[in-house]
Amino acid sequence: MKGFKNTEVGLIPEDWEVKPLGEIVDFLDGKRKPIKDSDRSKMKGMYPYYGASGIIDYVNDYIFDEELILLGEDGENILSRNLRLAFNVSGKIWVNNHAHVIRPKKNYNIDYLSEKLESINYEQFNSGTAQPKLNQKTCKIIPIPLPPTLAEQTAIATALNDADALIQKLEQLIAKKRNIKTGAMQELLASASSAHGKPKEGWEVKAIEECSDCLDNLRIPLNESQRLSMKGDYPYCGANGILDYINDYKIDDEVILIAEDGGYFDEYATRPIAYKMKGKFWVNNHAHILKAKPEYEQDFVFYSLVHKNILNFLASGTRAKLNKSEMYKIEIDTPKDKNEQIRIAQILSDMDNEIQELEKQLEKYKRIKQAMMQNLLTGKIRLV
Repeated sequence: MKGFKNTEVGLIPEDWEVKPLGEIVDFLDGKRKPIKDSDRSKMKGMYPYYGASGIIDYVNDYIFDEELILLGEDGENILSRNLRLAFNVSGKIWVNNHAHVIRPKKNYNIDYLSEKLESINYEQFNSGTAQPKLNQKTCKIIPIPLPPTLAEQTAIATALNDADALIQKLEQLIAKKRNIKTGAMQELLASASSAHGKPKEGWEVKAIEECSDCLDNLRIPLNESQRLSMKGDYPYCGANGILDYINDYKIDDEVILIAEDGGYFDEYATRPIAYKMKGKFWVNNHAHILKAKPEYEQDFVFYSLVHKNILNFLASGTRAKLNKSEMYKIEIDTPKDKNEQIRIAQILSDMDNEIQELEKQLEKYKRIKQAMMQNLLTGKIRLV
């Protein structure tokens, strides 16, 4: 490309340069200090205590008081693209020994550097130990492409920060909508029974066996080699969602799948133990298949189960399991009038649809930001 040169980080403009991270920042790792959990309980306070992925507690003292970059040193976040590995911090903080503490030298924009560090695939720098680790020696040789002026670094950082702010704002809105939905579910479903355990007027308590049919006879497990030979477009479902796509199906219907084993049973309040499927798909033997009986609304049964505490119905052992006989005994509070079931389910379904649309928008914003990073941090698009 005219005006570009080939470097260890790929093509960059001819007036850019590449420097190892160790030349443009100072590592303050020697000042880090981990605090044992037992000691943190005695040090509760107002100052953030940081680890590899962010704030993990608040303590009554601090080590640093300036604007810095934290870069995760070890943990699964090194290999994950869903967790931010590099992020800015400022003010009075304490940092443990799971995040590198980085201070940019003069004439290097801190936001530019943190965005560049966030854009890197760190799998190539993993030390290869049992636990993924990004040691300081390796960090210091990470090549960083640099625009020729601080002004251009700042312009790039400003554009990416604006994208980050938009993403963060949308994430906060989604979190708010989820909280509203949780409150609505508690109001519409969990409050159905009185303090004495009796259903309110017009409602009744029904066991799963009474309000739905179990279609477990349609389940057929496939091992990995079988699935590899059956690649296609139909979802292959397990305990917590779609595991693969294959070229055949055994069900063409709208059903509820509730985990038999391997479900998020302990985390039922924040993670679903059931999910809905509609159309053509295949189910393995790790999820029970339920379909509401004609006098019950399918979505109402689903919402009554999706965040339900069923721990008392699980078989004990090395792996928690919801046996079919115990699943049948799970009870839900249900309006006798199916129209009321439909109205409640519609309210919650509308909330879900709104959240899903916002999540799609969020993914779009993240893709846009990723494209911005690829173009701005390599000089393909110049802002100055």
